[in-house]
Amino acid sequence: MNATHQPKRLAVLVGSPRRDGNSATLAQAIMAGAAEAGTVASLHFLDDYLSGFLSDERHTPPPADRYAELFLEHFLPADGAVFCTPIYWYGMSAQTKAFFDRSFSFYSNAYPQAADVHQRMSGKRIGLAVASEEAYPGAALGIVHQIQEFSRYTHSAFVGLVHGAGNQRGEIARDPRNPLRAARDPRNPLRAARELGREFFTRPYSDYQMDSPRSTQVWAD
Repeated sequence: MNATHQPKRLAVLVGSPRRDGNSATLAQAIMAGAAEAGTVASLHFLDDYLSGFLSDERHTPPPADRYAELFLEHFLPADGAVFCTPIYWYGMSAQTKAFFDRSFSFYSNAYPQAADVHQRMSGKRIGLAVASEEAYPGAALGIVHQIQEFSRYTHSAFVGLVHGAGNQRGEIARDPRNPLRAARDPRNPLRAARELGREFFTRPYSDYQMDSPRSTQVWAD
């Protein structure tokens, strides 16, 4: 098969310790949408790979866990990644933050293949799904900003955000915008998550700078 026709690869990373929680529910909806699009998607709970935070590797070895497997074998080969996290104190979960922090071990110049890591970290499509007890949209802004800056730094495209409300395990399925109760509401978090997965590699994306060449219209006739 020609390389141009290879299916896209998506890594869905869940930063909640709950396997049946609201972040996981969003992740499963993203996976369902990705399957509809023929995307090769894999679901990973960060707790399965992380047992510690970034260490001072000049004096202390990194934690003996599976982070290297996650980063090198699943994240780097993927064409895109969606981070699914609960909102803890108006920020991402510690597990999600540790994913980003621990990557320093592989893109710092001390790592022999750092140049290759730089290249493979760049140019991905990035998505974010957040679950919080509050429906207040501003609750997620700190996380959105960090993902935006990660995307900018790695020359990646931040193509989608989903924010759903729920507290008890799986309660996000009872969000008043649930498709069973409001099937046509585009704000519905589970519907939006499924659409994010389905459209992840086809959704139009633009992020202009002053000197960016662009048309005088956004959508083609």
